[in-house]
Amino acid sequence: MFDVGFSELIVIALVALIVIGPERLPRVARTLGALLGRAQRYVSDVKSDIQREVDLDELKSIRSTFLDAAKSVEQSVSQVGQDLQAAGESLNQSISGTPEIKTEPTVAQPPAAAAGDETQTASTQMDLGLESKPAAEPAAPKARA
Repeated sequence: MFDVGFSELIVIALVALIVIGPERLPRVARTLGALLGRAQRYVSDVKSDIQREVDLDELKSIRSTFLDAAKSVEQSVSQVGQDLQAAGESLNQSISGTPEIKTEPTVAQPPAAAAGDETQTASTQMDLGLESKPAAEPAAPKARA
């Protein structure tokens, strides 16, 4: 603001000493220092108030951006929930609309059921799609020469 050097301060002090006089100069200097201190505090308070207002405006814009993003996420989550619910209802309708499938296999009794348990076991395994595999015989160890 003001460009006041040391030599200019000396000139101002000499003029003040001549005009005011040596008896009243210390009291005037104290009063002048107190007034300058008040002015500096007032300027710093105004600067801090302005800075708070700027920060508050930035926080309000950040808050509005955050709320918009939250609403967007909430809408997309609710849309996905509705889609899942519609898919679940569709699956429930398709399941209830089809006849129940028996999961138990039916065992056909051969006409010669009195032949024995082996025949009945073999037919049960064929109906279930299970076939018994003969156990493989272990290979004989090779003799080393």
